[in-house]
Amino acid sequence: MATAGQDREKLSVVEIGDGLPEDFRHLANHVAARYRTRDFVSAQALAAAIGEAAEEDNHHPDLLVGWGYVEARLASHDVGGVTRRDLRLAHRISALARDAGAHPEPGALQQVEWGLDTWADAEVLPFWRAILGYDESVREHEAVDSTGRGPTVWFQDTDEHETPRQRWHPDIWVPVDQAETRIAAALAAGGSLVDDSEAPSFWVLADPQGNRACICTVQDRG
Repeated sequence: MATAGQDREKLSVVEIGDGLPEDFRHLANHVAARYRTRDFVSAQALAAAIGEAAEEDNHHPDLLVGWGYVEARLASHDVGGVTRRDLRLAHRISALARDAGAHPEPGALQQVEWGLDTWADAEVLPFWRAILGYDESVREHEAVDSTGRGPTVWFQDTDEHETPRQRWHPDIWVPVDQAETRIAAALAAGGSLVDDSEAPSFWVLADPQGNRACICTVQDRG
């Protein structure tokens, strides 16, 4: 049994991978599972069961519920990462989904962030928080939606320049075992692989006009 102190220790990528049930995946800053259910009523029932388990554990996931699906996202916001509390609740959710006859859909999981090249992030960060309606108290150097609905905006250091060039790029975080499938789909859709030197942490791809995006995973990130 973990102690209260251990429950508030942020886990490493390896520790998270070793402790997750097989239907959960680790994305940028949370773990998640998505389940296919028979209909909306069964999705509601599974969400209610997860809610009861969360109350018992005094640790609460973010849930997305719609017709025929439930998605559960877990992170310990007090430490800014994934802890043993999240792993324990993930196992409970996995068992509840199995008992309900819900089927995991790891290929449907992703997390999207936007990176902006800037030579002075302190100058532009307040604007992006304000225009997106984000709480400034969440993560000091990023614009983060505390409700989990909108994408995170982070800032990549660059040299100051006048010539227009692409400064925005999306980071699409996917489960490690889904990266190759997502990359293959992008290439089949006319894209090109620009750089895989940092794979499997991330791959840089471009659309047919040269606009870039990254497919990212937690692999080899410590």
